[in-house]
Amino acid sequence: MTRDQSIIELGVWLRSPAGRYLLEWEQDRLDHAVTDAFGFHALQLGMPEIQGLRANRMPHRWVACGSLVPPESIELPPPRDVLITTRPAPVSLYCEFDALPFPQHSVDLVVLPHALELAADPHQLLREVERILVPEGRVVISGLNPASLWALRQRAGNARRGIGLGRGRPTYLPRAGEFIGYWRLRDWLRLLGFHIESGRFGCYRPPLSSERWLQRFDWMDPVGDRWWPVLGAAYFLVAVKRVRGMRLVGLLKNERRRVKAATAAVANREPVEADI
Repeated sequence: MTRDQSIIELGVWLRSPAGRYLLEWEQDRLDHAVTDAFGFHALQLGMPEIQGLRANRMPHRWVACGSLVPPESIELPPPRDVLITTRPAPVSLYCEFDALPFPQHSVDLVVLPHALELAADPHQLLREVERILVPEGRVVISGLNPASLWALRQRAGNARRGIGLGRGRPTYLPRAGEFIGYWRLRDWLRLLGFHIESGRFGCYRPPLSSERWLQRFDWMDPVGDRWWPVLGAAYFLVAVKRVRGMRLVGLLKNERRRVKAATAAVANREPVEADI
């Protein structure tokens, strides 16, 4: 399967009941993560169906796509927080994600919605993100959790297809892409000098295809968040780029520091009377 086909397949899957459920959770997490991120330049790589920068207030925002196939628009849920204002950013850039056309230390915020899962070389993509981010810049990543019931059903479907059973039936999740574990991703980011600011799992309902049955298990979201938080179908992570040896200082004053000369010790020269 080519990259264009995998991107199209994921976009089509987001219109399914399970995809809408995942999209609603991820969009809410993204809105809260980027609304307080300040700077001048923000970039979203991949998945233009998800408006990862709609709640961000930076003056320059770009959505980059790695495919020339125009994405189909999806009706996104409104923000759950009434204080969050939205301003959608259209697709404005086509580029290769392993060689981003941005200079070093030029972007304040990078959003990766499932970009690592669809990347040919996720390590190189993270290195490019580290290169273009300014010191103290943020990267926001969302992905599917391989340690979840959704991933278990996907592996079971692939195993059945491997032995010749159910070849005509589609898999529960898109076939393209590679699951990247949450803890594995944290190790990659730490090797690149990132500090993990926050991380969270979500979407605890069973892997069901019917919207009616998904709604019946909505009680599992608060229960799963409390009792089995690492088994959610998706995860969300925010990391900050740290640079060693850097110290933020204010404006330097153009005043010369005066070095006070040390007072010289003077010997006592008064005559001393001697007894004769």
